[in-house]
Amino acid sequence: MRNLKLVLTYDGTKYHGFQIQRGTGLPTIQGTLEKALSILTQEKISVIGAGRTDAGVHAQGQVVNFHSNTTVPTERFPLAINSLLPEDIAVLKAEEVTTDFHACFSAQRKTYCYTFYQAKIRDPFWRYYSYHVPVTLNVAEMQQACPEFIGEHDFSAFCASGSSVKDFTRTIYSCSIEKEEKIVRFIVSGNGFLYNMVRIMAGTLLEVGQGKRQAEDVSVLLQSGQRKLAGITLQPQGLSLLLVGYDEKSLTRPATCIKINQ
Repeated sequence: MRNLKLVLTYDGTKYHGFQIQRGTGLPTIQGTLEKALSILTQEKISVIGAGRTDAGVHAQGQVVNFHSNTTVPTERFPLAINSLLPEDIAVLKAEEVTTDFHACFSAQRKTYCYTFYQAKIRDPFWRYYSYHVPVTLNVAEMQQACPEFIGEHDFSAFCASGSSVKDFTRTIYSCSIEKEEKIVRFIVSGNGFLYNMVRIMAGTLLEVGQGKRQAEDVSVLLQSGQRKLAGITLQPQGLSLLLVGYDEKSLTRPATCIKINQ
């Protein structure tokens, strides 16, 4: 039996997250992908995802793996499966991996991007891919706050309630703010993330950019371990999973986040 790894991209707007919700009838990325794969392979397929993106969250480099006896050549897999997928989901790459590869447990790092659209008037073309900020942000102050997140910390203050995890320690490898005209992007890479962690980090940085907090407040929040002291949980549409890294060659993130040609 083959172990196949797929890299996929999707617009999460119409989906109730990545993870399948059995018995609900709600559309999910996993459910849609498994249905297409089962048709292609003529087998019942269950995929393992690298991460469970929430409803409305996008991905440009989500990774899954699954086991199958299919004879479809690996190099033909993207075209074959994409013909069965809706237009808002696409497989970018397929490769056969070793039997012990696990999309989630084998991952070394994940990189996310949260996008802000900074303008007095909202842009309808960005409504599903960014968080509208009608004021000018202090990007320099936001950039100054980013290094406070880097390193191994207890991120209890940046985890939403409802999480079942017992260990809140995570390591952030890189954290930065990039600005391109009206677009401000928060890009963060780490060995793992807690429930809504990136959206809370982004909400905290937003408040720094609005002058409601100081850059040095981030370290105080980390030490406090209290969720109520950190920033708001921002809406999901601004978040995108950029990539999942498994080795040194795959740890470099894409040069850009979501863009729309206008």
